[in-house]
Amino acid sequence: MSGPMTSYVLFEGERRLAAGPKLEVAVAAQARLAQAPDASLLIFDPEGRQVDFDLRGGPWDIALRLGEGEPAPRGRGRPKLGVTAREVTLLPRHWEWLAAQPGGASVALRKLVEAARRESEGPDRRRAARDAAYRFASAMAGDRPGFEAMSRALFAGDAAGFAARIADWPTDVRDHLRTLASEAFEASITEV
Repeated sequence: MSGPMTSYVLFEGERRLAAGPKLEVAVAAQARLAQAPDASLLIFDPEGRQVDFDLRGGPWDIALRLGEGEPAPRGRGRPKLGVTAREVTLLPRHWEWLAAQPGGASVALRKLVEAARRESEGPDRRRAARDAAYRFASAMAGDRPGFEAMSRALFAGDAAGFAARIADWPTDVRDHLRTLASEAFEASITEV
């Protein structure tokens, strides 16, 4: 998701303890568990999914396990341009059409993909924001009063109804939920 929420978030109960890159959040979780080994911590990714990190060892060990300690090996393609080669399966008539296009199959496929991305950008962004907000709300507030009504408002695109249903929820949960859901509605969620 490329919206306003691009960081990982650490919660202890209903209180947000940290937010930022995954390594920073993992190290914060490790530090909290060192202080309170029985602490109930939840970490969420930018898409509202609950994630688990292996917190054994020091920060360097965690960084290596999270894939942030060493550069990734180079693969096929044009790495300086961010291009990676992958397999595409098409019918013979598709390959024939692509071969007849100016620039060949790769150029034609890139143009088609870019056009499709532009066309569906708004609905895709709203759907991703809605899904992220729902995943997070289910984990953090699925048993709270108003959860079902909040879900209906979220999926109906009713920003005012959504904001009204979460107004009395714990501050950190409510604020993170608003951030995740901000692109799910045509306009931003306003304070209620």
